Parts: sequence; structure tokens; C-alpha cells
Amino acid sequence: MATWRPGTDADRWLLPGENSHPWHQNSVGYRWIETKKVAAQPDWHLHDLRHFYASGLIYAGCDVITVQRALGHSSPNVTLSTYAPLWPNADDRTRTAADQMFAEAHGRSSDGPVHLSLARHV
Repeated sequence: MATWRPGTDADRWLLPGENSHPWHQNSVGYRWIETKKVAAQPDWHLHDLRHFYASGLIYAGCDVITVQRALGHSSPNVTLSTYAPLWPNADDRTRTAADQMFAEAHGRSSDGPVHLSLARHV
């Protein structure tokens, strides 16, 4: 990354081409093939990075509109048709809430000890 993305400008391209314009798709494709060879990962597809990015945003708690805009989808429906199973559903939220309540009731949390009295939860 240091080779292809030098500097500190937040608006620079991940894969810059000539004169700070993005590379042509053929140039990106060639470099991707070469990178896969070096990494000994022949089954990786460039599009897999897009799915990795989307799933990372969802895992971090981003809402559907944020992910839609980040991916450039034409509507939230396009995003949901592909990634809906990755967003937590009511059952997931219930399990998470129950886990948190149990941890707090026992004086601990995933971030370290919590000094809560069980009486606060009764």
C-alpha cells in the first residue's frame, strides 16, 4: 500500500493511475493477477474485495443507506437483495442483549470488569 498509495491526502485513490486518475480496468486486472500470484491465492476475485468491504461495513454497524452509498448501488433495495442476511435480525439483537445483561449482572463485560449491582437489574 505504501508503494501505490503514498502521502496523507484522504482523497487519493487506492489504486492511482497517471496524473492521480484511477487506473484503467485492464491495469487493475493485471495488477490483481500479479498480486494473487505473489500471495499464492489463485481463487480470489477482485470483486471479492467489494463483498469484503460491504460485509465489513455491515459488521461495523453501518445502516443500509450508508452501505448503499459506499458501494454506489442505485437503491437500498439493490444492497438489501445481496447483503440482507448479514444485518443482525431481531433474534441476533435479543441474544446480544441477553448476553450483555448476563455479563453485567455478573460484574463483567467484554470490555473488562463492570461494577454493577444485580439490584440495578431487578
